[in-house]
Amino acid sequence: MTKKTGFDNEKYLEEQSSAILERMKAGNGRLYLEFGGKLIYDYHAARVLPGFDPNVKIRLLHKLKDQAAILLCIYAGDIVRKKVRADFGITYDSDAMKLIDDLREWGLDVLGVVITRYEDQPAANVFRKKLENRGISVYTHRPTLGYPTDVDRIVGEEGYGANPYIPSKKPLIVVTGPGPGSGKLATCLSQLYHEHKRGKDAGYAKFETFPIWNIPLKHPVNIAYEAATADIRDFNMIDPFHFETYGEATVNYNRDVEAFPLVRCILEKITGSDKVYMSPTDMGVNRAGFGIVDDEAVQEAARQEVIRRYFRYRCEQAMGVVDPATADRVEMLLKGLNIKPEDRPVVLPARAAAEKARSNGKGHEGIFCGAAMELTDGSIIIGKNSPLMHAASSLILNAVKMLAGIPDAIHLISPNITASIAGLKKNIFNESRVSLNLEETLIALGISATTNPAAQAAVERLKDLRNCEMHMTHMPTPGDESGLRKLGVNLTTEPEFATQSLFLA
Repeated sequence: MTKKTGFDNEKYLEEQSSAILERMKAGNGRLYLEFGGKLIYDYHAARVLPGFDPNVKIRLLHKLKDQAAILLCIYAGDIVRKKVRADFGITYDSDAMKLIDDLREWGLDVLGVVITRYEDQPAANVFRKKLENRGISVYTHRPTLGYPTDVDRIVGEEGYGANPYIPSKKPLIVVTGPGPGSGKLATCLSQLYHEHKRGKDAGYAKFETFPIWNIPLKHPVNIAYEAATADIRDFNMIDPFHFETYGEATVNYNRDVEAFPLVRCILEKITGSDKVYMSPTDMGVNRAGFGIVDDEAVQEAARQEVIRRYFRYRCEQAMGVVDPATADRVEMLLKGLNIKPEDRPVVLPARAAAEKARSNGKGHEGIFCGAAMELTDGSIIIGKNSPLMHAASSLILNAVKMLAGIPDAIHLISPNITASIAGLKKNIFNESRVSLNLEETLIALGISATTNPAAQAAVERLKDLRNCEMHMTHMPTPGDESGLRKLGVNLTTEPEFATQSLFLA
C-alpha cells in the first residue's frame, strides 16, 4: 500500500516565507534568524511528515537568496570529539564543509564559519586553517565571560564585545549549525550587540521545525521530536510564558523555556527596551503545523519514527555510545503511544528470516542474520546471510529482482564473479570473512550489468529502494552500512553484533 501524503510543501513555503518577511520588517530591515534542525537533507522531518521535501527549507532560503546570507556555527568541543551526524556517517566538521558546498550550489551567500566556545583546541585550529586555506572566513568566539548570571558583563566589552563583528550587506542573516549546542543563539545575540553598538537596529527570531507549537503536546509528531533528542534529554512542555501572557496553550521544549528569562533580559539590555518577546513561542517563526494536510497519516508516520529511534538507541547503547537511560526514555515514549517495536512491519519478517537461516544451518561464523524490507507497494521482501553473502546483500538482490520481475532462479551476479571476489579477499587481502557485504555486492552487480541484461534491469530498479523501510536482526558491518546509506533506505536493526570479531574493517 502506497504511503499517504500528509504534508503540503507549497503551502508551507508560502506560510514560512511570509512569516520571515514579516519578522524582518519588525526588525527594521535586518533579522538574525537562528535556524535549528537540519537546513538541508532534513530526513527526520521527511519521515514524520510524509510528503515533506527534505530540502524544502533550502528551497525557502533560495527563494529569499537576494536578501539572505548564511553564517555557520560549530562548537569547538564537537570538532575535538569528532561528533558524527548519524544519517550521513560524517563528523560535524566534515558536515559543515559539505553544507558550505551545498549552499554554494543553491547560489546562497556564505558569510563564514564561527567556531564557538573556542579555547585554542589543536583540532579546532586545524579545522580553522583548512577552511581559511580554501578562502572561507573563520571567526572564533571564546566562552562568554559572565554567562549565564552576570548580564551586565555578558552584554559588555568583556562578553559579546570580545567577539569579532561579522559584517554583511544582506538584511537576513541565517545562523545555522550541524547540530544542537553549536552556539547559534550566542552568535545571534553577539551580532545584535555589535549592531546596536553601531547604532543599527536589528531583530532576532528562531526557526525551529520541531516541536510544532500549534499541535497538541502529546501529538505523535512532537513525541517523535522527544525521541530524536532523548540523548540530550530534551522534552516538550506547554510554554508557561505564552500561556500566562495570552491564555493560549502552545508547545515548546525545555531548553528554550528554561533559557527564555535570560534571553529576554539580554535582549532588553542590548536594545534598551522592554518591548521584546513575551514568550519563547513569540520568538519563533515556525509554520510547519500549517503544512499538515492529513493528520492521520502524519500521526502514523511519527509513531513509526519513535520505533526507529528506539532501535537506534538500543544499538548505540550496545556500542557504548549512549547510556541505557536514553533508550529507556524512548521505550517509555513507546508505551505512552501504546505501541511496541514489533509494530514496525519489517521487524517480525526479519526475525523469521534469521530463524530460517538457523534452521537451514546456512549462517556464517555461527551467526544467523535476517533482513526484511517493505517496498512502496507494501510487499515484504526478506533476505538471510550465507557463507557467500551478507543478509543485506541477499535482501537487496531479492528486492530488485521482485521490482524488475526477474525470476528467483536467475543469477544477477555470476557464481564465477562471486567466487573470484571471495578468492581475492581470502588469498590476496588475507581476510578470514569472504562473504560479500552490500557495497561489494553492488559493485559486482554493476559489473555484471555490462553483460547480463537481467543485472542491468536490476540496477535500474535500485533507485526505487530509496526511503523503503528495512530491518536487520544484527547491526550492519561497515560495508553494509555504507551501501544501505547510499541506497537511502530507512534502516533499523536489533542491538546484536553481526560477527564475533571485535574489529571490523
